Amino acid sequence: GRSAPWASNHERSSASTGTSLRFEAVALSLRDAYSDEAEALARLQEKSAVAGFSNVFPRGRYPFPRQEVLESWRMLLARDDVVALVAEDGGELVAFAVLRPGLLERLYVDPSVWGKGVGSRLHDQALERLRARGSSRCSLWVLEANDRARSFYERRGWRLNGETRVVPFPPHPLDVGYTLDF
Repeated sequence: GRSAPWASNHERSSASTGTSLRFEAVALSLRDAYSDEAEALARLQEKSAVAGFSNVFPRGRYPFPRQEVLESWRMLLARDDVVALVAEDGGELVAFAVLRPGLLERLYVDPSVWGKGVGSRLHDQALERLRARGSSRCSLWVLEANDRARSFYERRGWRLNGETRVVPFPPHPLDVGYTLDF
């Protein structure tokens, strides 16, 4: 696979308080997922989803659909039209993005590295990959109630496209569609 080392020592100032927030360094490498990584990718998706979607899928009430997600990973990794990019920090899987022509299908980040620029860097590399394959537009779906993800995408220029769909897992919340023109 292709490897691109990244290092981040993210620093950000807050204009309202005048304070500076410093995040510990994250050294990332990016590569294509291996065909035998379905279980590891499904575990990371579960960890991120359970932390990020608890307002939509309360854990005790709606258990994570572990088997369905694992099967979907097995199918995705076997497809020729799918690119699965993974980000590792020191050899540990910390994020992934799944791409199909014109679609950012999944982007999940381990909660332990939220706010450290991992998702931003993976997002940007994923879009570069789509552009390199000839896409001039990309779409994605995000839970309507996932304010964190919606804000993430909107800060990067994604716009609601007016499409919605019902998520197939109880309690069947809505996904909203976003589009980004390159």
